[in-house]
Amino acid sequence: MDVRPRHHKNKSMSENRYIYSSRNIWSGILFGIGLVAFIDEMVFHQLLHWHHFYDKSTTNIGLVSDGLFHALSWFATIGSLFMFADLRRRNALWLKRWQGGVFLGAGGFQLYDGIIQHKLMRLHQIRYDVDILPYDLIWNIIAAALIVVGVYLIYRTRRSTIKRAKESKSS
Repeated sequence: MDVRPRHHKNKSMSENRYIYSSRNIWSGILFGIGLVAFIDEMVFHQLLHWHHFYDKSTTNIGLVSDGLFHALSWFATIGSLFMFADLRRRNALWLKRWQGGVFLGAGGFQLYDGIIQHKLMRLHQIRYDVDILPYDLIWNIIAAALIVVGVYLIYRTRRSTIKRAKESKSS
């Protein structure tokens, strides 16, 4: 019995998109998480020196935590790119759906960072020794906007997925 995965080489691109629909979203989500974490690390941690990933200890511990955060963001990015390459190889890349996943992952991570890490866990703040409210509002509003764009793009492609599913059931 052959247990190798089927590559659906004989199927059309629209059929492959339907089959790998959720993988397009998950690849995009991972890429979005990795991308926004990289931007956060590069801009706010390294260039502006506003905070470290973990600010409740020494500067050396903060730098180590930044390194771990940076490594994990790159693992997410590289993993997503392997998934992306696999989708292209299978002729199943659905760019608009993937982009929706990118926006959803970026916004979801940023909202998680702004609410969970900044406010609930208090690992760090965006900035210190300033009125933090404008920073928090901008950070979380941008996160929410990214999520809305991602959900919108995924929803637009979802209609195509539902239509494809109905066509395949009727044939």
